[in-house]
Order: sequence, then structure tokens, then C-alpha cells
Amino acid sequence: MVGAAAAAQPAQAAEAATDTTPADFPAGTLFAGTTSLGYERPQLTIKFSVAASETPPAANDITPTDIADLLNDFAASRGWPSITFYGTPAPAPLN
Repeated sequence: MVGAAAAAQPAQAAEAATDTTPADFPAGTLFAGTTSLGYERPQLTIKFSVAASETPPAANDITPTDIADLLNDFAASRGWPSITFYGTPAPAPLN
């Protein structure tokens, strides 16, 4: 039971982080997330960053959350579970 309790702590920490104001990530931040089809099954890791040379008008802005949502939709269409992306240097979840 110790292993299950220890495994629950990161999940609880992630839930607590999503209940607060999202982290402010600078342009060019590298985001990464990993998901698995199950215990000892294939894993999928996706990394991405978003940066624009100038700040675009709001109607043309593509945010890291937009990309994370699109990647999750695509992964789900292929049978993968949802991916939580984490940004660096800020160790916080994006979605």
C-alpha cells in the first residue's frame, strides 16, 4: 500500500497545481508530456515549443494550450490517453 500511496502524491500535487492560477510561461518554453497505453505498454512522449517573432493580434495568436489541446485530440483519435504537458523552466503543468 505504501507504493500506491506514494504514487497518489504526485497526482494530488498535480490536481492542486491545476486548481491555482496557471503558470506564466515565456515564449519558446519547451513543453513535454508522456502517456502510456498501460502498465509495461508502449509510451508516447511529445515535446513542443511555441514562439512568434512579434506578438500577433489576438485573433491570430496560437498559445501553448491550443497546441496541447490539439495534440491531445490527435493522440486520443489514435487511442492514447490524455497527456498533461509540463513546461520548463517552470515545473508546472500547462493543461
